[in-house]
Amino acid sequence: MTTTENYPLLSQIDDPSDLRELAESQLRQLADEARSYLIETVSRTGGHLAANLGTVELTVALHYVFQTPHDQLVWDVGHQSYIHKILTGRREAMSTIRQEDGLAGFPKRSESEYDSFGVGHSSTSISAALGMALASKQTGSDKRACAIIGDGAMTAGMAFEALNHAGDLDANLLVILNDNDMSISPNVGGLSNYLARVLSGKLYSGMREGSKKVLSTIPPVWELARRAEEHVKGMVVPGTLFEELGFNYIGPIDGHDLPTLVKTLRNLRELPGPQFLHIVTQKGKGYAPAEDNPCGFHGVSKFDLESGETLSKPGSGPTYTQVFGQWLCDLAKQDKLLMAITPAMREGSGMVEFAEQFPEQYIDVGIAEQHSVTLAAGLACEGVKPVVAIYSTFLQRAYDQLIHDVAIQNLPVLFAIDRAGLVGPDGPTHAGMFDLSYLRCIPNMVVMTPTDEDECRKMLSTGYQHNGPAAVRYPRGTGIGAQVSKDFSTLPIGKGLVTRQGSKIALLVFGSPLAEASIAAETLDATVANMRFVKPIDDALIASLAASHDLLVSIEENVIAGGAGSAIQESLTAQGITMPLLQLGLPDKFVDHGDRNALLSACGLDSSAIIRAVENRLEDADCVSRPVRVK
Repeated sequence: MTTTENYPLLSQIDDPSDLRELAESQLRQLADEARSYLIETVSRTGGHLAANLGTVELTVALHYVFQTPHDQLVWDVGHQSYIHKILTGRREAMSTIRQEDGLAGFPKRSESEYDSFGVGHSSTSISAALGMALASKQTGSDKRACAIIGDGAMTAGMAFEALNHAGDLDANLLVILNDNDMSISPNVGGLSNYLARVLSGKLYSGMREGSKKVLSTIPPVWELARRAEEHVKGMVVPGTLFEELGFNYIGPIDGHDLPTLVKTLRNLRELPGPQFLHIVTQKGKGYAPAEDNPCGFHGVSKFDLESGETLSKPGSGPTYTQVFGQWLCDLAKQDKLLMAITPAMREGSGMVEFAEQFPEQYIDVGIAEQHSVTLAAGLACEGVKPVVAIYSTFLQRAYDQLIHDVAIQNLPVLFAIDRAGLVGPDGPTHAGMFDLSYLRCIPNMVVMTPTDEDECRKMLSTGYQHNGPAAVRYPRGTGIGAQVSKDFSTLPIGKGLVTRQGSKIALLVFGSPLAEASIAAETLDATVANMRFVKPIDDALIASLAASHDLLVSIEENVIAGGAGSAIQESLTAQGITMPLLQLGLPDKFVDHGDRNALLSACGLDSSAIIRAVENRLEDADCVSRPVRVK
C-alpha cells in the first residue's frame, strides 16, 4: 500500500535508524504521513484506531530520541502500538494485522526485537520496565527503559505497586503517562510546556540535586527549600503524588507538540533515577469520526475511509453481550437491589444502555478487577444483589478474590463472563480458554455454559436467584439466532438435556459447540446432550448415557486440561463406571490470533473435525465393548 507518491517520507523509514537520520524539522511531515497511513490501513483491516491516533507524535519522538532497540520501550496494553509497528520494519505487513499468520494486534516479543515486552492486559508496563531498568543496572548496561501507560491503566493497583517500588530505587526508569482524557489535569499550554522543558533540563536538575546535598546539612533550611519547591511545582503541575512516590515529575505537556516532546525526552533520557513525564493527547487525533466518537473507534471493523461507517454486515440476531445487557435492563426495572459492576468495560460488556437508564445501580471501578470482585462481595454481605460483568481473561486477575472473598463466604455474586473461548483477532492474551478449569475447582461455585441466546438469559436469571456464587460464561459474537424470551424463567441447577437421540455414541456438549456437534451427530447417528452445567455436573445423565452407549465424547470450548471433560471423567470414576471417553476441546497451547471460525476448526471443534475424531477413536478396539459398572 505504501507508495513514494502518497507517503514520500514514511516510505523511506524501514527501521528507527532511518528515522534518526531525519532532521528534526522533518518529523512533523513524518507524523502526518504515519497518521494517514494508519487510518488507511485500519479502514481495510479493522483493529484499534482511536488510541493509536493519539500517540503518533509520541511514538515518532520516542524512536527519534531513544536508541531503540537498545533502549527499551514497553507499551501498556498495546492498543497504542500500531505506529510503533509501522516505524519498526513492519509497515508493509500492517495489512495482515490481527489475521491468521499476520501481525499481532499487540506487541509480541517473537515478532520483533523492538517489542521489548509482550502485552495484552493493562497496567503491566511499569513493572516490566522497572525489571528491565534493574537488569541494566545489575549488568552495567547503559540501556534506558521507558514505560508508556494510559490514564485508564493507571487506575489499576498494579501500576501503583510498581510506582511505589520504583520510587524507592535509583534505577534509570522513565514512565510516560499518556493522559488522553484529561482525567488528571487540563493544565496544558505554553506555560506548562515551558516549565516541562525547564524542569527536565540539566541546569534545574543539577541545581536541585546540588541543593539537596548542601541544604540537607542544615535541616531547617532544607525543609523550607523542599516545601518551597513543592509549592511552586504544585501551583502549575499536578505532580505532588508522583513526587511523593519518589519520581521527578515533569508535565503536563502537549503530546502532539513534537518540538516540546523531543526536547523534553532528550533531557529526561540523560537524567538518572526514576522520571515521570505526563503528556496530554487526544484520542482519535487527526480523523474527525474518531475524534467525535473515540470510544466507538477504539476497536473497529473495516470501515469507509470517508464517512467512517462500518463495512461489516450485522449478525442475524443479538450478540450474547447484547442479550446480557437487555436482561440487565429488564431486571433493574423490577429489582432495585440489583447492582451491576464493571472493571472499565462498559461498552465491551454491553452495559451502555444500563448505565444511562440506571446510573444509581451501575458501578464502574476502572481497571481494577480485584477490587470489583471484593466490592461485589461487600455488597452481597448487606443484601444487595451484585452482578459482575467481566471478560473471562480479565477474571483471571481476580482469582484470589473470587476464592477468598466470594466463594469461601458463599456469597450470592453472579459473574457474567463474556469472551469465553477463542476471541479471534485479539489472540491469546484475550482468549477465555481457562475459565471452566479454574472455576469448577472452587467449592460453592455454580458454573453454566449456555448453548444459545435464550438459554443464556435463563442461566443469568438462574444464577441471579441462586443463593451463592454463580457464573455464566458465554462467547463473543452472535449465537444461533434463537428467539429470546422476555421473562426471568430459570433452569433446574445441575440438570442437562438430551437434544437428539442416537445410538452407540453420545456427544456431551458444554455451551457454544452444540451447533457444530449437532451437525456432526447427524453423520454419526449420535446422541447429543446439552450438559448446561459444568458444576454441579449431571451425574445421573452421565450414568444413563454411559449405560446405553459405547463411547462418550465431551466437547467444550475450553482447554481440555481440567475442563468439563475432566469433570465427566471424575463423575464416571466416582460412580464406578469404566468406559471410553473422548475429550475434545482447546489444545494445551496458546492459540494465536486469526478468524474465530478458522481457529475453532484448527482446534478440532467444527463438525468435520468432530466427525474425524470420533471415527478415529471408534477404530480403537477399546470402544467395542459395553461400559462396565464396578461394584
